[in-house]
Amino acid sequence: MYEKDGKKYFIFDSHLHFWDASPANWVKGHEEYAKGWIECFHAYQGLGPAETHWTLEKFQKYTIEDFEKDVFTNGGVDKAVFQSTYLKEWYTTGFNDVDANGALLERFPGKLIVNGRWDPREGTAGLEQLEADNEKYDLKGVKLYTAEWYKGSRGWKLTDEEAKPFFDKCVELGITNIHVHKGPTIWPLDKDAFDVADVDHVATDYNGRLNFIVEHVGLPRIEDFCFMATQEPNVYAGLAVVIGGLSHARPNFFNKVMGELLFWVGEDKMLFGSDYAIWEPQWQIEKFLAWEMPDDPAYSDFPGLDENGKRKILGLNGAKLYDVEVPADLRGDVPADEPASEESAVGVG
Repeated sequence: MYEKDGKKYFIFDSHLHFWDASPANWVKGHEEYAKGWIECFHAYQGLGPAETHWTLEKFQKYTIEDFEKDVFTNGGVDKAVFQSTYLKEWYTTGFNDVDANGALLERFPGKLIVNGRWDPREGTAGLEQLEADNEKYDLKGVKLYTAEWYKGSRGWKLTDEEAKPFFDKCVELGITNIHVHKGPTIWPLDKDAFDVADVDHVATDYNGRLNFIVEHVGLPRIEDFCFMATQEPNVYAGLAVVIGGLSHARPNFFNKVMGELLFWVGEDKMLFGSDYAIWEPQWQIEKFLAWEMPDDPAYSDFPGLDENGKRKILGLNGAKLYDVEVPADLRGDVPADEPASEESAVGVG
């Protein structure tokens, strides 16, 4: 629970990690890529306030105590979703795979949700692994990384024919939340493999059965994302990177991105994600609660965002998608059936 000015907020962090990118976990012969990846991640941390920057050594492998302090104690996060990212071409045990994340469930009972992942290039073995992971963790979501390298392949698309059995399996198993990384690239992955162009096809095909949370809102392709998301009722905006990467370092651009999202997508279809450990949740939550759309002609065609809207984005929308009960005293004036509405955008009608 997070408290500001005597008001309490339910915080649902829909996107964070507990990774191991230390040199001991680098795949022999691929050290250049493992090192370059985590150094690029670390550079993104520089977009946050200076006092929150970590040394590269700590950033490569932080402790469970660091995680607890930053996320739950100082961050006030009520529920958090581990987004599993494998990258086993470069990291021996994976960057943060589902079992490494699942190992923390008992340490923080009732606080964490573990999402799985799949890659259609793994074929039948991948489907079997998805079923096994679901059996073990009762998955409610998966994280898809369409630019990941795999046996010489440097990416795949949601529209690939090989992906369809995996989407169908998610429907069968009740894994309803499909988080897709569609945003800034990290070296050495290819930027174009994160293009949002393949989202609307599968969103249409699985409307009413699967939710597609587009992580990082397609940045830098914000217009492409917004025009696509406003026509697809089951497409949601994952705000990881938007708040952490822009609100401090690029406040004017942050105003524009938030304005476009509020106009086209709507406050009910936006989910807070800290992207920890790139950025800590606390300062992002504080900055977002203090943020107002500027009273300036340059932003006059964008909607504003009131306290109820901020409550939805910071926690209620994510909780609704994951069937997490929110105490009545943390809902503010938001009715229980209102968050995550598919018809919340005000820009079109």
